[in-house]
Amino acid sequence: MADTYEIVFQPSGRRGTIAEGTTLLAAAQELGVGIEALCGGKGVCGKCRVIIEEGHFEKLGVFSSFAHASDLTETEKKLFSEKELSRGYRLACLAQLKGDLVITIPEESRSAKQIILEAGKKRTFSLNPAVRQYQLQLPPATLQDARDDRSRILDTLAQQYHLKDIAIDYFVLREIPRIIREDNWKITVTVWNNREIIRIAAGWNTPHSIGIAIDIGTTTLAAFLCDLNTGELLGKSSCMNPEISYGEDVLARISYAMSEEDGRRRLQQVMQDAINKLAAEMTARAGKTVDDVEEMVLVYNTAMHHFTLGLDTRYIGRSPFVPTASDALDIKARDLGIHINPSGNIHSLPIEAGFVGADNVAVLLAEEPYASDSIKLIIDIGTNGEINLGNKNRLLSTSCATGPALEGAQISFGMRAAPGSIEAVSINPETKEPRYKVIGNNIWYPENKKPGAQGICGSGIIDAVAALYTAGIISSNGRINKNVSTPRVRKDTRGRMEYVLAWAEETSVNKDITISQSDIRAVQLAKGALYVGAKYLMEKYGITQVDEVILAGAFGSYINKQSAMELGMFPDCDLTHVYAVGNAAGDGARIALLNVDKRKEAAQIARKVEFVETAIEPDFQSRFMDALAIPHAKDAFPHLHKNNDS
Repeated sequence: MADTYEIVFQPSGRRGTIAEGTTLLAAAQELGVGIEALCGGKGVCGKCRVIIEEGHFEKLGVFSSFAHASDLTETEKKLFSEKELSRGYRLACLAQLKGDLVITIPEESRSAKQIILEAGKKRTFSLNPAVRQYQLQLPPATLQDARDDRSRILDTLAQQYHLKDIAIDYFVLREIPRIIREDNWKITVTVWNNREIIRIAAGWNTPHSIGIAIDIGTTTLAAFLCDLNTGELLGKSSCMNPEISYGEDVLARISYAMSEEDGRRRLQQVMQDAINKLAAEMTARAGKTVDDVEEMVLVYNTAMHHFTLGLDTRYIGRSPFVPTASDALDIKARDLGIHINPSGNIHSLPIEAGFVGADNVAVLLAEEPYASDSIKLIIDIGTNGEINLGNKNRLLSTSCATGPALEGAQISFGMRAAPGSIEAVSINPETKEPRYKVIGNNIWYPENKKPGAQGICGSGIIDAVAALYTAGIISSNGRINKNVSTPRVRKDTRGRMEYVLAWAEETSVNKDITISQSDIRAVQLAKGALYVGAKYLMEKYGITQVDEVILAGAFGSYINKQSAMELGMFPDCDLTHVYAVGNAAGDGARIALLNVDKRKEAAQIARKVEFVETAIEPDFQSRFMDALAIPHAKDAFPHLHKNNDS
C-alpha cells in the first residue's frame, strides 16, 4: 500500500491526504480544485502551472519542500525560466507527490475564478483630490532673464496660481530642460498636495490625472481606478491575496516573517507584484498606462499594513501589540516598488491600534457613524473581524480573530466563493432533507438533480449550520444528534458524526460533501468571537440595544441575515434594520483618494475612536463560552422569535 501525504492547495484552502506518486493535477481533481489543463494532463499545453511553497507552515501543520515532489522533467526545464524554477514553478500534470506539500495555484492557472466583492453602495461626497494640474506659460529664457529653469517654473506657478513653497521631485527635475522647451515654453505641471511637482508635461493638452485605491484584505485585494479630475470610476479589478500561500491568517504570516530568513522580503515582494498586476490590468483596460497613475491610496489591517510597507512585524504579534507607525504615511511609489508614476505618492491611511487597521478607518469614513444620531453596530466580517459601535457622541471599536472558517477555509469541504461552491442552504425540519444553491447555477437542488457542487463557501456554511440547528439536527451546543432518523446523519471513517449535505452523484468531485462536527465547531468559534466583541462594546457604551446593524465586507454582502442571527453572530436587532453595505473599506479608500480633506478626517477619527481590547477582560473566557451556544447560552433574541413566529 502506497504511503500518503498531506497536500494543501492555496488560495482555495482545500486540503486532503493523497497517495504517493499521484500527480499534483490528479490530486487537485480529487479534491475538487480547479486547474486549467487544456491538453488533458499530457504535458503539452503548459497551462497547469503551480508553485510549490517551501518552509514550515505552522498553521497548516505542513512542512513543504521542493524535494517533496518528483524531479523536474525536461519539459519543465524548457518551459520555465531560472527565476520561475527557483520560485518553485512546476507543471501539475508532470510533478508527482513525494511528501507533504503546500501548492499555490496562480491566477492564470485557475479554472474557477474567485468571486470577490469589489463594489460597495452608492455614496455622495465632495471632490477635492490631492493631485491637481496647472497650465503654465513660462517666459522664455533670455540674456536679460537667465533664471534657472526650476526657478522659472516655481515663480510662474506662484504668480499665476498663488502656489508658493513648492518643491520639485528629483526625478522630474532631471527632465525639466527638455520638456519646457518642447512647446514654446507651454507646460502642464501636476502638483501633489500643494507641496510638490510630481510631473511636468509639454503643452496644455495633457490627459486627466488618474489614481488607484486598493483595499488589501487578509484574503482578497479589491482595486479601483479613478479619474482624479471628475471622480469617475474608470475600472476595477481584484485578486486573491498572494500571501495566503504563507499562512491563512495574519498570525501565521507574522510567524513566517519571523522564522524565515527572507520571510519579510518575500511577503512584501508578492504583495508588490499583486498590486502592480492590478494596476496594469485596470489601466490597460481604460486605455491608459501605469505611468499615468499619479497617486494610490492603500487600506489594510495592521499586519497587512506592515507586510505591504516592509515594516518589522515581530512586535505587533506579541503583547502589547505595538505597531511601527500608526499615523498616515506618504511614500514615493518608487521607494515601495509600485509601478506607477515613480514620482507619485502612495498614501496609507492611519491605523487605530493593535489589529484594528486602516481598513477599519476606511469603513468609518464610508459609513460615518460619527455623524449619525442613531447608534450603529458596524461589523466588517473577514478573516479578522473589526467591530465599531456608536454615533456622533461616542465611538468604540474592537478586533476579533474570527479565523478563515467564515470564508470557507478550514472547513472539511470548504472553498472560497467561486463557481461550484454551495452558497445557500435550507433544511426541511420534518424530512431533514436539504435544499441548496450552487454559485453559477441559479436552480436549487433538488429541483436541479445534478447541481455540480464542489464544496461550500462562507455564506453556505453559515446557512447550513443555522439550518441544522433550526431543523433539530444539532443542539444548542452544536453537537450533532446521532439519534436523528435520516441517512444523512452518520459517522465518518474515524467514527465522528457528520451530516451529508450533497451525495456524491450530485457533485462534480464524486464525493459526498459533508459538514462535520469540527466544521460546526469552527463556525461556533468564529461567531462567538464576533458576538462577544459586539456585546462588550455595547456594555462599554451603556446600551442594551442598537438601532442598526451594518454588515460590511464581501462576506457581509452575501450572508443571509436571518441565518446569521439564528446562529447568534450579532446581538438581537430588528432584522429590518440589518443592512449589507458591500465593500465599505474599498469605498473609504476611494473617498480618501478623491478628497484630501477626508484624509484629515480619517486622522481625527483614528485618534478619536476608543479601542477596546476584549481579550484582557476578566470574564472574557466565560462570556466567550456562552457565546458559542446557538444562538446564545443566556441572551434572548426577541426579534428573532418574532420573525420566526410571523
